[in-house]
Amino acid sequence: MPAPLTETWKKEPDTGEGGSPDAGKGLLMPSMKELFQHAALTDGVTVRVAVNFLPEQSRIEAGKWFWVYHIRIENDSAQAVQLLTRHWRITDGTGIVSLVDGDGVVGEQPVIAPGASHDYVSGCPLSTPHGSMEGHYEFRRADGTRFEAAIPFFPLAAPATAG
Repeated sequence: MPAPLTETWKKEPDTGEGGSPDAGKGLLMPSMKELFQHAALTDGVTVRVAVNFLPEQSRIEAGKWFWVYHIRIENDSAQAVQLLTRHWRITDGTGIVSLVDGDGVVGEQPVIAPGASHDYVSGCPLSTPHGSMEGHYEFRRADGTRFEAAIPFFPLAAPATAG
């Protein structure tokens, strides 16, 4: 489980006049590392993952556990990239592996400009209280070349009180 945000906040820089409406107010903002517990960098593209167990979407008495994950894809390369496909390797607590392949993510094949990011949220049900996910995305650069960007390994772990 991620550290409570109250323990990992950092002070937003004071930008003085002109910046955001809250500039100079000393707002506390969590850093990317605290919000997204897992990250992988490939060819200038960073894939960050935050994952949480959702007891309200789980039916533990029926052997169903559910997690939600938030993905942020950051393009720090010099070219725009388009996400074409996804490949997931999902492993449950007994070692059974499911492979999930498909076009885009949540019905989209986003184009991500240099310096920009794309976020989406999805979920994963399992029949065990523990498991893991990892994989890769296939991207096409503006120049037409293709590459795979790693999705970092991340554990799916229900709290001990959830089954």
